[in-house]
Amino acid sequence: MLPTPEGDGPDRPAGLRIGPLDLAERVDEALRVQAVAFGLSEEEVGIRRYIVQRHMGCRGARALGAFTADGALAGFVYGMPNDRAYWWSSVVEPYLRAQGQDGWLDGSFVITELHVHPGFQGRGVGRGLITRLTDAAAEPRSILSAIDTESPARGLYRALGYTDLARQVHFPSASLPYAVMGAPLPLRRP
Repeated sequence: MLPTPEGDGPDRPAGLRIGPLDLAERVDEALRVQAVAFGLSEEEVGIRRYIVQRHMGCRGARALGAFTADGALAGFVYGMPNDRAYWWSSVVEPYLRAQGQDGWLDGSFVITELHVHPGFQGRGVGRGLITRLTDAAAEPRSILSAIDTESPARGLYRALGYTDLARQVHFPSASLPYAVMGAPLPLRRP
């Protein structure tokens, strides 16, 4: 059980320490955060465990975590330089091409997952995670996909400079459509 957070300002959002995360080692803990934040079933968690472990073996993949004082994981983000050979790129490419935006698949750092435990949401944790991860990217821009609805997550991405590149993107295993968003790096600061 995570403790109730207290805000400490932009450098330590919600009283947490943001730092490197060995996601392959702490995948189960990260997926518990994702399951609570995103509403995943046990079956979905099992599938995602395999996906996360595979992703962490990709060139340039890296992860950050938001840690409580006792070391518990309150949120995480991971991503990697995009490659058109990746499954995600193969799904979104026709949607981006239809909008004249498929060039975004090259020279981009893709945010694969960003999740914050609900007890820590709305306190700058997601912003801290994504900006610190992308600040270390060599690529000039970043792309991601998010459920295509007005949500706090989409609001955060817009505040950071992400704009819609394609909407109503359908992933084979997802029941809801997604939007693909892109932003120049470094991300916008408040």
